[in-house]
Amino acid sequence: MFGGYFDTEFEMFTVPLFERIDNGIFIVLVSTVTEEELAPAPKWIKELVSGLPDEGIEMLEATVEAVELASAYIAENVVGMTSYADCLHIAIATINNADVLVSWNFKHIVNVERIRGYNSINIKNGYHELEIRSPRELLSYEDEN
Repeated sequence: MFGGYFDTEFEMFTVPLFERIDNGIFIVLVSTVTEEELAPAPKWIKELVSGLPDEGIEMLEATVEAVELASAYIAENVVGMTSYADCLHIAIATINNADVLVSWNFKHIVNVERIRGYNSINIKNGYHELEIRSPRELLSYEDEN
C-alpha cells in the first residue's frame, strides 16, 4: 500500500487514504512483517511511514498463532508458498481483529477468489471474516467537514 503513494497509477487513491490517516480517521496496523518488507524500500517510502503520526500506528507481532493460520492458507491452496508473507499479513490482521486489510496486491491479496479462500480458512479455524480492500475502495465520497 505504501508504494502506491508514489505511483502515478495509484496515487489518486492512496494519497487521500494517507490524509485520512494523518487526520486520525484510520489507524494503521503495522506488523513486524511489514517492517521487514520496508527494510529494503526506497528512502521516500521509509520517510512516508516514519512521518505517520504515532497515534495513527499500532504495532503487531507475528505470533505462533499467526504463523499457524498463514500456514493453513497455504496448506489449503489459497495461494502458494511464495506468497507466505502475504498470508502472514492476512493472518496477523485476522487474529488482531483488523477492520480492513488494505493492499494494492491484486494477484495474491485483493482478489475475490483469494479473499473467499482466506475467509473460508478463517471461519474454519474459528476466526471472523476479514475485509480485504484496495485503497480505492476506502475513498470518502461525502464531505467529512
